[in-house]
Amino acid sequence: MSVLPVYCFDPRDYGKSSSGFDKTGPYRANFLIESVSDLRKNLQARGSDLVVRVGRPETVLVELAKAIGADAVYAHREVSHDEVKAEDKIEEVMKDEGVEVKYFWGSTLYHLDDLPFKLEDMPSNYGGFKEKVQVLEIRKTVETLDELKGLPSRGDVEPGDIPNLLDLGLNPAQDGKATANASMVGGEAEALQRLQKFAAECQAQPPKGTNGSHDSIYGANFSCKISPWLTVGCISPRSMFDELKKTAARTISGASSGGGGGGSGSPDTGMNWLMFELLWRDFFRFITKKYSAPRKQLEATPATACTTGAFA
Repeated sequence: MSVLPVYCFDPRDYGKSSSGFDKTGPYRANFLIESVSDLRKNLQARGSDLVVRVGRPETVLVELAKAIGADAVYAHREVSHDEVKAEDKIEEVMKDEGVEVKYFWGSTLYHLDDLPFKLEDMPSNYGGFKEKVQVLEIRKTVETLDELKGLPSRGDVEPGDIPNLLDLGLNPAQDGKATANASMVGGEAEALQRLQKFAAECQAQPPKGTNGSHDSIYGANFSCKISPWLTVGCISPRSMFDELKKTAARTISGASSGGGGGGSGSPDTGMNWLMFELLWRDFFRFITKKYSAPRKQLEATPATACTTGAFA
């Protein structure tokens, strides 16, 4: 099966909102551009590529589907109002072309299908939500393939150029001032580096009960600060969880063999704090879906493999 990976910069995500504010500012847009560039580089390293377009997804994706003769479109399901509206439009036009749209569930620590309640019955407070889900088992991550099949030969689709800020109608020097966010670099590589740094800082924290510590990361390191990368999909909550588990295992192994790995902290400190942050994130993600997404999303067709052309 050949897959055509696609990223579409939707013009509706840029410009001014009805309140007069930028829908996407230059720093956020630049972070996204860097993330898309890193994704393309990673796909190219595995023998594939990333097709990039600027345009409305319901138009761009139909054109690409026709060009390669796609059987299905695969995507992660979203939950917010504008994203859900865009998905509905894509489904409508794809249905007219006889192309099925199949969704995966991602971006949360716990999978939607594993929740111990129907979404409409989800507790509307964090305490009730946490009590019900914290006993669940977290699904394992899927290993990344070392090699991918090249782009479909049919249609001779060009990968296209990644837009810059001017292409998106944004001024790189809009305010002429540097901000803390300007130092953030988008992409999976940077996200993994930040996560490893966070894990090392957790390991260096005093053990539980020392100097008033209560399984928290305090001071400048009160948070893992990886939210921007999570938001655009550079890294997933489950991959973060797995990486910190590996760090904890290495710490325990090092301690048992007489080598503390340079840190005196409890291996559970970072894990507990990360779980706290990711559980809150899951709560807001699921509660948004509960109250803003159309009911039909709850009955979305599960993703299955197809036999010929497809793209994501």
